[in-house]
Amino acid sequence: MTEHTYSEAEFDAITDAAAHWCMRLHATDCTDAERRAFEQWRAADPLHAFEYEAMLEIWDVAGELPRAVSAPPLSSIKAATPWRTFGIAAAVCAVALPLAAYTGWNLGWLPDAYQHFEASDNVRQVTLGDGTQVELNLNSELTFTNYKNERRVRLKKGEAFFSVTHDMARPFIVKAGEGRIRVTGTKFNVWLYEDQVRVNLIEGSVLVSSNNALAGDGLRLGPAMQARYRHGDYMPQISQTYANDNSLAWRTGKLVLDDLPLSDALPLINRYLSKPVMVADKSTAAIRLGGIYNIKELNNLVATLPRVLPVYLTRNENGNPVLNSIPQQTPKG
Repeated sequence: MTEHTYSEAEFDAITDAAAHWCMRLHATDCTDAERRAFEQWRAADPLHAFEYEAMLEIWDVAGELPRAVSAPPLSSIKAATPWRTFGIAAAVCAVALPLAAYTGWNLGWLPDAYQHFEASDNVRQVTLGDGTQVELNLNSELTFTNYKNERRVRLKKGEAFFSVTHDMARPFIVKAGEGRIRVTGTKFNVWLYEDQVRVNLIEGSVLVSSNNALAGDGLRLGPAMQARYRHGDYMPQISQTYANDNSLAWRTGKLVLDDLPLSDALPLINRYLSKPVMVADKSTAAIRLGGIYNIKELNNLVATLPRVLPVYLTRNENGNPVLNSIPQQTPKG
């Protein structure tokens, strides 16, 4: 089969359509008929889906712009992935124009650079536009936007270890789940799974907030401290870590479970799986699991759990593996 080569006009038309659908699907008056038409359009060509995903990334950036202003010329905005440059510029034009005034970079309303990074089957090391070094765990994704007065990262999924370039004048802000982490220069790790977030500080200090809508910068962490939060938490939970803490073992390809109940162990395992493992009830969730595992081989762990734990496997209606505790027989007296 011969691969189709798109002309510039065809590619422009697809980009314009992706920007149109991005706006319509976010509109309050979008109809069911329009949503069905969009699904047909997206399924018609892999490039349609690809361009639409690029538009969604820029929508996230545009959503942070002040609503009372309109956009400046976009000639200075550059993307880290050249093959997306046109799509990104078009999306910013289409989405940001109604939202931002003619001011731009100098007033800190628009970024001068945008980067997108993913790691799928291997741990990946990347360098952000400000020089910050980031290690991405498997199945992780983040974006970086560079503003005049601050640097912003959105951790969309997974886990990342940051070695932040020091810049007192421009704070480095990581948004994860409902909260954010604010620093100027330090080393720390952020883990995100569903609505759970965990922040481990290695060096320096960070401010952690569990809710972006709350005023203030949150609670301060010092070295060897950890913050946890999830959706709906008013404040993060702060705790001390210890010398033998293994939460960063992923950087060497390992997952270390230190005799954890399944309720705590499964979120650490599930983020590596295509089908998350569930528990049938509270008694199953309380069963404890330990061991050291290769993060690339965790799919094989699920089938072995009945050999090491008092559980058996079933599947729910969505095809997820479900762990069920084996009832303990009462000795006959």
